[in-house]
Amino acid sequence: MGDRVTMTTAMTTATAMTAAMTTRVTAAEDGPADGVTAEGAVKAAPAGPAHGVPDGPAHRVPDGSAHRVPAPRRGAEPAPSDGAGAPAPHDPRAHGFLPERPPVRAMIGTWTRLDAMARAAAVAPDRAAAVALVERARRAEELTALRQRVSRLSLRNAEAAAMRIAVIAVSCGWCGLDPQAPAAREVADEAFLELWAAIAHRIDHDQFVALPTLALHNWAPERKPRRHIPIDQLARTEALVPIVRWAPEGQPLSRLDRLMLAATRLEAHGIWLFRLADTLAGRSPDDSSTPTALRRLVRVQHALRAQLHAEAAELAAAPATPQQGAVLGALAEQGALEPPVLQAADAVLGIGGRRMGEGRRQLLRRHLPAQHRAWLSAMDRHCAPVRTLAHRGGPDAAVYREAQESLIALRRTYTALVQTAARPGTAPLPAAA
Repeated sequence: MGDRVTMTTAMTTATAMTAAMTTRVTAAEDGPADGVTAEGAVKAAPAGPAHGVPDGPAHRVPDGSAHRVPAPRRGAEPAPSDGAGAPAPHDPRAHGFLPERPPVRAMIGTWTRLDAMARAAAVAPDRAAAVALVERARRAEELTALRQRVSRLSLRNAEAAAMRIAVIAVSCGWCGLDPQAPAAREVADEAFLELWAAIAHRIDHDQFVALPTLALHNWAPERKPRRHIPIDQLARTEALVPIVRWAPEGQPLSRLDRLMLAATRLEAHGIWLFRLADTLAGRSPDDSSTPTALRRLVRVQHALRAQLHAEAAELAAAPATPQQGAVLGALAEQGALEPPVLQAADAVLGIGGRRMGEGRRQLLRRHLPAQHRAWLSAMDRHCAPVRTLAHRGGPDAAVYREAQESLIALRRTYTALVQTAARPGTAPLPAAA
């Protein structure tokens, strides 16, 4: 009996020592996230999230990489990247509104037909040629075969299919259609509309034919990085190429290609804006940390404006076609070209509701997934106390107004970039402030 007790005690002690050693090794392997271009603007950001909720421990990335991402707020779980079911609450402090993982670069099986159709539609000389591609696929019963397989797609692959559907829809001039509306059947191919509606149901997002899908799900690093890095850092630091090109293979990237990649890089550089928005949520305008966070917000917005100016020269020198100009014009008409990061800044500073009207603001947001819209609505509510600075005087109110003015300038710079992409020969952008 005594021997058994001694042996049990020794085994328990050994197990505890092993657990302690494992904990120390894991802690040693974890490291801080790498720096970014806009990091200097928020290097000394106020500690802790808004509403007085303490940050939990940083979470290990499932694949065992060495970086750390901020933990979600209390009660929030990471959104699943694959599988069915409703997505969990979104925490944009980790990677903004970028997808959690790089977009699917190559479709497989029957879905290669959709990929080929999207690539052909993107380089079609006009809308009639793009529509002819869809009609040819319908006659070959490819669209029906794809629709029957939508339910088998993982969420990540369904988002990849949605990007290709969006490319086809805008190439055909159908970006303003509701695929389930009876009137749409008088304009667009019925089999394509059924596939479109099935994909929209699978990803739980009806209005996905817009820039957030066309840009944020249509990029890949030109070369595979040697180590795993956060997706926002990947999009900032690596050379990016479109998955579905708007220019023919073997030719230089077009203006539309470069605009979509510029929007992706803007989101990646804007990660610090999302974190500052979270810091300001729930803060009192009299809190000493509020003006500090607003000053950093101003610097981040200036950095984003400089990023757009850095994109302008290459975009202006890129080739363009009338068909691509028609695509941009149709998207602009639908309010479908607003980058999500600008909507996040607007949710904090409240410019959109005042300048465009609340109805117009919601029209812009309808192109975002439900979890992103929910986060923006939460920011509308939680940042309301900070927005009362607009009706005050003093140095803190002056900082708030400076933040508003820098967002207005950022929006104007982005609008000028879109105009450069849509109209060849447009004058260069004004110098960045």
